[in-house]
Parts: sequence; C-alpha cells; structure tokens
Amino acid sequence: MVGYFKHIVHKTLFDRVYVSTLFTFYFKITVETINFAKTLVKSDKDVFIGGVSATLLYQDIIDQTGITPIKGLLNKPKMLDKNNSIIVDALPLDYSILEEIDYRYPENNAYYGYMTRGCIRKCTFCAVPTLEPQYCEYIPLKQRIEEIKSKFGDQRNLLLLDNNVLASPRFPEIIQEIIDCGFGKNAIYTEPNQYEIALKNLENEFNDNAYINKLFCLNVDVLGRLKGDKQQQFFNFLDSHKLLTLKTITKEKLLEVAPEILQLYSKYVRKLPKQRYIDFNQGVDARLFTEEKAELLGKINIRPLRIAFDNIKDQKHYENAIRLSAKAGIKNFSNYLLYNFHDKPEDLYNRLKINVKLCEELDVNIYSFPMKFHPITGEDRFNRDYLGTHWNRKYIRAIQAILNAIKGKVGRGTEFFYKAFGETKEQFLKILEMPETLILYRFFCEWLGEVKNYPVSAMSWWNCWQETFSLLNEQEKADLLEIIHQNKFSFFSSKSNNPKFSRLLYFYTNFRNDIINPETELYKLKQEYDKNPTRKLRRKKQ
Repeated sequence: MVGYFKHIVHKTLFDRVYVSTLFTFYFKITVETINFAKTLVKSDKDVFIGGVSATLLYQDIIDQTGITPIKGLLNKPKMLDKNNSIIVDALPLDYSILEEIDYRYPENNAYYGYMTRGCIRKCTFCAVPTLEPQYCEYIPLKQRIEEIKSKFGDQRNLLLLDNNVLASPRFPEIIQEIIDCGFGKNAIYTEPNQYEIALKNLENEFNDNAYINKLFCLNVDVLGRLKGDKQQQFFNFLDSHKLLTLKTITKEKLLEVAPEILQLYSKYVRKLPKQRYIDFNQGVDARLFTEEKAELLGKINIRPLRIAFDNIKDQKHYENAIRLSAKAGIKNFSNYLLYNFHDKPEDLYNRLKINVKLCEELDVNIYSFPMKFHPITGEDRFNRDYLGTHWNRKYIRAIQAILNAIKGKVGRGTEFFYKAFGETKEQFLKILEMPETLILYRFFCEWLGEVKNYPVSAMSWWNCWQETFSLLNEQEKADLLEIIHQNKFSFFSSKSNNPKFSRLLYFYTNFRNDIINPETELYKLKQEYDKNPTRKLRRKKQ
C-alpha cells in the first residue's frame, strides 16, 4: 500500500519491497514512495510495483522511477516469483491485518470478492477497460467464503466488486450461488464468538501481533460490560497478569488465562441476530436490465442496489431499471452521477430531479452521489482542476458547496431537493451563479435580509444581478460573466475595473471567514440566528 516509509529506521536491506498503488491523484506521493523504497533493497529489481495507478500511469511510473510496473491483475502464476505458481488474485483475504491498525475499517465485517471480472463496455471515462481488459463471466464464490469462515469466522455482509455482473450469461447461476452462501432474501446473521476465533489464531501462531491486539480489545470489552464487584474483580485479575496495557501484555500470559476469560466473554458478550446484506459495490448496468434479471436480484438481500446514471441519454434505461427493481421488491438504491464530462450542468440537475420523483412515485429510497470527472489519461491526467466543455470554475465550486451543505448525497424529498437545487432548471442555473457564501449559509443569509435588513441575501444578490446586467452591453456582460465564472474574486483583472461591476462583485466577496470569526458582526449575528433558526428544512425520516 502506498505510504510514507520515511519513518522506517533500517539497519539491513530488505529482500523485496512491494508497492501497491491506488488512485492516480496520489501520483506524486506514489513516486516519492517508490524512489524511497529503492533505497531499502540491494537492487531496483527487488522493488515490485502494481495496482491501479501503476497500470493507468504505466509509462509515467517508468519515467519517474526507472522501474517497470506489473500491469493489471495478478491473475496468473509466477507473476511475482518465477519459482512460485500461486495466483495472487485467487488468494483469500487476510482479515487479521484489520486487527493491527487503530483505524476502524467501515466494512470490517464483510466478505469481499468477485464473481465476474471486467466489463463489456468501453466507456472513455472509466479505468476498467485498462485494469481488467478481458471480461470473465464467472468466478466461483462459495469456496472462498468457506476458507474465510474457517479462519476468521462468519462475516455479516457480502461486498462484490464486479464491474458489470449483469453482462454475464451465467447471472442466474451467480444469484443461486449467492443464495447458497447464505445471502438470500431476509437472511439473518449471528456473529460468532470472536474470542474463540482470536484465541485459535493466536494458538496457531497466525499473526501474533494482530491477535494479541484483538484479545486485548476483547478483554476491555468484557471489562466494560461487567458491573460493580464483578468488574473490580476482573480488573484486578487483568492487572495481576499484566494484561491491562499493550505494553505489558504477552502472548504467554494471554494463553495462560484465556480459558477463564473465554467463559466470561461467552457469558456477557452476546450478539443479537441481524439482517445481512449483499452489495454489488461497483454498481450494475441499467442498459442490461430485464424483468427476469430484476426478479433474480430481488431474491437476494441486496442493499443498496447501485445503478449508475452517468448520461441523461440513458434515462429510459435507467428509469426502466429502477421500476423493474422496485417491482421485484427492492427499496433501497444508490447511484453515482458523473458530471463535468461531456454533460451540461442542466443534465446533472435533470438526473437528480428524476431520482427524487422516482422516490415519490415508487416509494423507494435513492441516494445520489454526484461525482466530478477527472481525466485519468491524456494530457490532462494530472490536472485536478480539469473543466468539462460545458462547465466553468464557478459552477464546479457551486456544486461542491451544495454537496458540502447536504453532506455529499441527495436523497428523497422534493422540498429538500428544491431548496438545495431549485424547482426548475432555470432556478438551478441561477443557484450556480450565486455567491458561494450564500449557498453554504442559505437560511442564515435569508434571515439576515428578512429580519435584520442586512444587504447580504440571495434576494438582494439577485436584484443586484438583474439591475447590473440590465445596464451592460453585450461585451460588458461577457466580461462580467468571465470574471464570475473564473471564481477568482481575490484577483481582479483589468476587466474588473469597470465601475458598473463593483456593486455585484461585492456579493462575491467571501464572507465565510467573517461568519466564523468571533470578532466580527456577522459572527455575532450567526450566533443569534443559531439560537432560534427561522427555518429547519430536514429530510423526512423513512
């Protein structure tokens, strides 16, 4: 995994260093990591590089590091070692590494896997055709699940990372195998005894550090569940065996007292049965939906069903996919909506609005996540400020400001949607032109205008916009729009000197610092507003 090795103190050289590269926007840190890794081995040939970024930016990696990466998947024998026939891509995951880190991985209780590889599409914005160029229509799942279960215990959920599972002619067989693995409709999961699993792996000398840490955490869990004298007695017991801190804990002591603690854990740590879910995490292809496939999806505990809606031209297919799925009993959906590609801003608005209306019509939940396009190849592959043909910097920032205010996702509820994005396409485009501070603090700024008669509100801005543009000729209108769309209001070009622009450009001054600075009037007004906000627009609980 890409990371900084610079804190490593080494006296001897490593036999090999493997660097797994992730997203392309980490390219600089990736190159620094690889070049540092070269100092940890006897020869550059002992540094092995692979992963997403190394595949997509193959030649760039060679140019910057002098090392030739391994492209694509490790799906053949002898790719890392000519004397070893293991197929790395077919190996079960090592869940023990999750016990070695302080970070709590969000989906730490799930099976991960694939039942297909690749995609039949060749979308130009997508990395899959490069990463997985050959479509594989079926990969067995059951054996992998059994291997993981035997070593790490049963996992609650199933996350499949297939890029286009609906394209497989063996899709009915795939669904049946998922059901056979315990993920049919209304499947229930009861968590196994984690102490038994950790103890078994420690006894088998499988990643001692991980399971010493795991058992320490489980001991703390037991301690927290006990009350009164029982808690004090257990505390004293742990203390007497030096098991209260990771600094003093030892494997030998853990194994010595484990049978006694296991009894306490089994008695006081009981897990209630829970619904278990399956997630095709990369989404399914709306263009491949049929009633039969939707009914098959309805036979498994899928939540959410992810269906991309990247192009307004796919509206017919997308709506058909949602309707068929809802008919099959699926109620929870999630999708990504690509923008800043070949689309227009109003295309994004229309796709979002379609989702909101489908929620109301079908009584389902669709959570939309607008996703900004960044090139991964070509001259703009390192340009994080890339602008699509129909987009500008102001529009991009406006979308980001709206998403920031609503925590990145758009759910059901027309009232909420109309306030955030506008009731019509024209209102949406108007919001895109709105100063960023007015977007982020919409209700507060409205209160300022209505209650305090303060000249910073959406209404006063819009009145000024209309008055200003009514006084301009066509060239002046173009010049002012260019200034606004560049979204660099701290920098004024010669075009900004036009006195006709000054009153409107005042609204684009960033007031955010004033709102959060305790020394300013706006900050004090914001505190007053927060004590008794005039509006609280919330999504209805489902």
